[in-house]
Amino acid sequence: MRTLLAEYTLSHEPTLALEGAAMLSVLSSSFKRCGYDVVIPENGDFGDEISHLAPSCDFGLVIAPDHLLPKYTMIIEQYSHNIGCGSMNAAICANKVKTAKILREHGIPVPKEIKSGLRVIKPVTGCGSQGVRLSDQIDGKDEFGQEYIKGDCLSVSLIASRVVGEACLYFSGISPLVLAINRQNIKIDGGGVFHYLGGETPIDHPRSAEIIQIAQKTVSVLGCQGYCGVDVIVSDKVYVVDVNPRITTSLIGITACMREEIAELLVSASKGNAADQVHLTGKVRFNKKGGVVPI
Repeated sequence: MRTLLAEYTLSHEPTLALEGAAMLSVLSSSFKRCGYDVVIPENGDFGDEISHLAPSCDFGLVIAPDHLLPKYTMIIEQYSHNIGCGSMNAAICANKVKTAKILREHGIPVPKEIKSGLRVIKPVTGCGSQGVRLSDQIDGKDEFGQEYIKGDCLSVSLIASRVVGEACLYFSGISPLVLAINRQNIKIDGGGVFHYLGGETPIDHPRSAEIIQIAQKTVSVLGCQGYCGVDVIVSDKVYVVDVNPRITTSLIGITACMREEIAELLVSASKGNAADQVHLTGKVRFNKKGGVVPI
């Protein structure tokens, strides 16, 4: 069995390459332990590489910044069995304004969109904390502002079973599998710029049940598949501030604690057979470079 792990940043986005390499290493190691041959694109045109390699692979997964996921995932879908989020749903999640509107209409708390005063300004199609800042300046091109909410900065890592795409074959209606709640280490520098530095996992929280319920509803409403990260701020409510329909850095820490193999979980969920639960032992602190330290 062959799996294509199409990681974009290693050859095409130097500022994110260390983070991408860490995520790719975790995934590649798991698939190899599970007996898969792992195929990775070379340095040529990324789309052409996927088109060339995917037909010979049983499974495929794109690991890339949010705004690029739909384009390259669509190629995977044409030639192989995609074990990540579907291209259509990834496109919705890539647009933060559209995502917030959909969640708001389904009763999921999101920060209010505001156009003046001190607020969080972010790119409409940004990736992670890139370009996110706390400012009272005018929004730039393709940016928007949201109210600044103070609280616990957390994320929830989940794996959703197939709900769109090959639905006739694999739809099961199983709730998204929660891997862990993670604490995010986010710093705001003197210029108001947000920096994501890693985090801790797994964590327990007094409002864990509420956090998980919001995250699962978010993923289901957006029709996400495969591994997803839902970023939240826990304040008077549990606010969803970002949805990542892709592998996130938290997986580096989670796999260091998880008994199950992430490869098996992803493949099974892609066919509608998500596990009921996972088993985590211990707690770790992780960074964007792949460093993991037991706590």
